[in-house]
Amino acid sequence: MKDTELRARVIDELNFEPGLDAASIGVAVDDGIVTLSGHVPSYAQKLIAERATQRVKGVRAIAQEIEVRYPNDEQVADDQIAERALRVLAWDTTVPHEAVQVKVQKGWVTLSGTVDWFFQKTAAANAVLKLSGVMGVNNMISVRPRISPSDVKQHIEKALRRSAEVDAGGIQVQVRDGQVVLEGAVHSWHERSTAERAAWSVEGVTSVDDRLRVA
Repeated sequence: MKDTELRARVIDELNFEPGLDAASIGVAVDDGIVTLSGHVPSYAQKLIAERATQRVKGVRAIAQEIEVRYPNDEQVADDQIAERALRVLAWDTTVPHEAVQVKVQKGWVTLSGTVDWFFQKTAAANAVLKLSGVMGVNNMISVRPRISPSDVKQHIEKALRRSAEVDAGGIQVQVRDGQVVLEGAVHSWHERSTAERAAWSVEGVTSVDDRLRVA
């Protein structure tokens, strides 16, 4: 696919996304690598733009350069963001009580602590990323390994085979102490992301090194 055609498809997908104001987002494409630039009014919209781009067939990689710009009257102090983040985490039943610590600096939220499942780590980030004033989220929460590496490998391979969006035949899985390495080739950036999410969905996974190539 030509870069001009891919750029047009990405722009169409961004404009089609109902949760995104794409008017101030720029799109450039070079050999299948998409660069997103410009600015959006919230960190949540920045993530939406990235995920929408990943869905477009032909995207090999994404350079995310979108800035979050809040109007001056919507600026929120770090201590207020931290207080709100702790409150929404306490309300979220999928996040273990008092398992996550919060630090905020210049609008950037850093989450730390230890949980048993990756979905709990993801839930914590999702709980705070939509808060007003948040410029970004560094999710440093650790996942505690609970099952053997051989079981982890087997569960991941089964999850990949079950997925209708992944061609599992081209993916190799290696596991050591809860650390997963995915290697091989997939057909799209979306398939690559789906394979990575499948690996993260398995109990005991503490990190995923996604080395999959989009071919």
